[in-house]
Amino acid sequence: MSKYTQADLSKIKTISIKTRKSKVSPKQFASPFNPATQSFAEFTRSLPDILAAAQLKDLAAEIARSRKSKKPVIVMMGAHVVKVGLSPIVIDLARRKVITAIAMNSAAAIHDVETALWGQTSEDVAENILTGKFGMSRETGEFINNSLSVGYYMSDMGYGETLGRALTEAKAKNKSVSILATCYELGIPVTVHAAIGTDIVHQQPTMDGAATGELSFRDFKIFSNVLKELVNGGVVLNIGSAVIMPEIFLKALTVARNLGSKARGFTTANFDMFRHYRPMMNVVLRPTQKFGKGFDFSGHHEIMIPLLAAMVNQYLRPNDRTRRR
Repeated sequence: MSKYTQADLSKIKTISIKTRKSKVSPKQFASPFNPATQSFAEFTRSLPDILAAAQLKDLAAEIARSRKSKKPVIVMMGAHVVKVGLSPIVIDLARRKVITAIAMNSAAAIHDVETALWGQTSEDVAENILTGKFGMSRETGEFINNSLSVGYYMSDMGYGETLGRALTEAKAKNKSVSILATCYELGIPVTVHAAIGTDIVHQQPTMDGAATGELSFRDFKIFSNVLKELVNGGVVLNIGSAVIMPEIFLKALTVARNLGSKARGFTTANFDMFRHYRPMMNVVLRPTQKFGKGFDFSGHHEIMIPLLAAMVNQYLRPNDRTRRR
């Protein structure tokens, strides 16, 4: 005989499902999509109004509302945005005046420059590190480091603007897929935020620490000024930066608020393959606490970002009503 007493379930008090609070009903379910007869707007409506799908529709609608009301939409990005082929998507949003500013880590700038000038990027690290050749592409280091040195001594431009101008002046053969060059030509703030020692151009003889540090510092101040416009609206997206951009964002936002901006009441969203501490705290939660809202999406950039961009462009169409079924 057991030494332990069992709960008597015969005395349980049940309730009716008719009065129970439930979070899901068939009206929120997905519906089949037929690309032969239905539009992209109908595809958007076909997504379930549940969890991430509902949140993605909300975010896309918020981006569209922000631009219609002249509020900023700021994209922060890591290197994988370029490496997985999303530059044309970012550039299209910039040309459509959906994106109003871009901030990136310096690895993203490297991939952008290599793609623009030589039509290739993303070396085989596993192979090249065995022989000490990893990151030693001479042309990459010379172009970036020499451009920054010229910018340091000859202008007051920041890191991103300097590289954008250099690519434009060099007539880079793939300039049309360069985020840096496009932003420079469109007059959209594009900032690059370097952590010295993290990038391949820092290990080459052309590296100028003073120039790299100063131009990155200028960009921090430009970015801080950009964030001052996030008053009662606007969106900040962090795409694929787990450390650098979330840390830069939190400090730059503090600077903007310290200098008198009422930067609050905006929306943030983080996109990455995995959930990380800093993006969650420094992008999604802390900046929007008490005012605003934050989203967090997990998934491959090469799928999530084109989908988001297409939804935003759909919502920006006149008289669009695709947010909900």
